[in-house]
Amino acid sequence: MSRTANPYAAEIGAELKKLVRAPEFIAPTLVLPVVFYTMFAVVLPGSNQNAPYLLATFGVFAVMGPALFGFGAGVAAERERGWLKLKRAAPAPAFSYIAAKTAATLLMALISLSFVYMIAGFVAGVELERAVWASLLAIHVMAALPFVFVGLTLGFLLGTNGAVAAANLIFLALSLLGGLWIPIIIFPQVMQSIAWALPSFHIAEIALAASGAAGERPVLLHAFVLAAMTAGLALAATLAWLRQR
Repeated sequence: MSRTANPYAAEIGAELKKLVRAPEFIAPTLVLPVVFYTMFAVVLPGSNQNAPYLLATFGVFAVMGPALFGFGAGVAAERERGWLKLKRAAPAPAFSYIAAKTAATLLMALISLSFVYMIAGFVAGVELERAVWASLLAIHVMAALPFVFVGLTLGFLLGTNGAVAAANLIFLALSLLGGLWIPIIIFPQVMQSIAWALPSFHIAEIALAASGAAGERPVLLHAFVLAAMTAGLALAATLAWLRQR
């Protein structure tokens, strides 16, 4: 391993150790999506089409928690303790801190997704082509990116309590209004319009299209809007980061 890579490996290792030592964070982010998916897709299935439909939307739900809470609450707590100032003074790449948290977030997202996928395949009876499973996995993993930027912005701008409260509120709003729990088609028109302003809705629509769910979904439009949103969120996170320097 090169000298340049060493700080990143060390930072990622330290971040993973922190996760293992914080079960109060790991348990909810891993268990909640599985419990919700099992409830809606298995216990209260409604129809044989609900399980594959909800797999696409709950996959997005599964990655939001680690991104919002891992970055929002985690970064805010470390900033208040002066950890970010120490990081800036340390002879290590500035991006290693963000890279380590991103790696830990993706690992948590993959673990959560694996549980949801196993429930879908082995309990809910979802049958998809291998290429479709692979496409869904790629979409769901990439779905973490805009929520990472949201979490970073919260972590850089708010205190620990404020970041936790804001992350909870945003998490619920993105889940409900983004159509991850209930299809937005049954919402009033005003709420359907709000969904178009949320990244969770666009990611879910792309995932639903990849899974072959019924309904007309302009994938390219959703991808374009999502890309613009992600760029805007990345800019917000960058500006929040620069305020720390």
